[in-house]
Amino acid sequence: MELKQGRPQEKRIAKEERVYDLLEKLHIDYQRIDHEKADTMEICLEIEKSLQATICKNLFLVNSNKSQYYLLMLKGHKKFKTKNISKQINSSRLSFGSDEKMHEYLDITPGSVSVLGLMNDVKNNVQLLMDQDLLEDEYLGCHPCINTSSLKIKMQDVFDKILPAINHQAIFVEVQDG
Repeated sequence: MELKQGRPQEKRIAKEERVYDLLEKLHIDYQRIDHEKADTMEICLEIEKSLQATICKNLFLVNSNKSQYYLLMLKGHKKFKTKNISKQINSSRLSFGSDEKMHEYLDITPGSVSVLGLMNDVKNNVQLLMDQDLLEDEYLGCHPCINTSSLKIKMQDVFDKILPAINHQAIFVEVQDG
């Protein structure tokens, strides 16, 4: 896995190209690694070592009456406990959202979920939830809406540039270690 600067030279699928367009528009420096399909946390941990950036578990969640959707970002070694997170955000019990809603709201398929998918959520159907421990990290590793590449982006750029540009804000939650 070779760390490269900026967007790839060859054409990519539309949703990935939109990510690179957004990052360029916002003048965000990033590095990229192309790799085989990364669909498990074990594979992501190998990528994390190469990127030298925190790769998160990204969970697409919904409340029990399916009226509110969430994207939860948590450190890879932590476990999602619905009771704990639901209580912190004053929500009914959370469960995993459907693949169909994930695609409809974020234009992402399972295994490719990342904070960058929120750029496709122009109607703000999805609320971002972030493990507060992520604030300790200098860099975030995330997929550009497809799980065959991973990007290394400054965490500060995520908060100061990306989230404001895509009209989303994070709610911070405390996620217990595994």
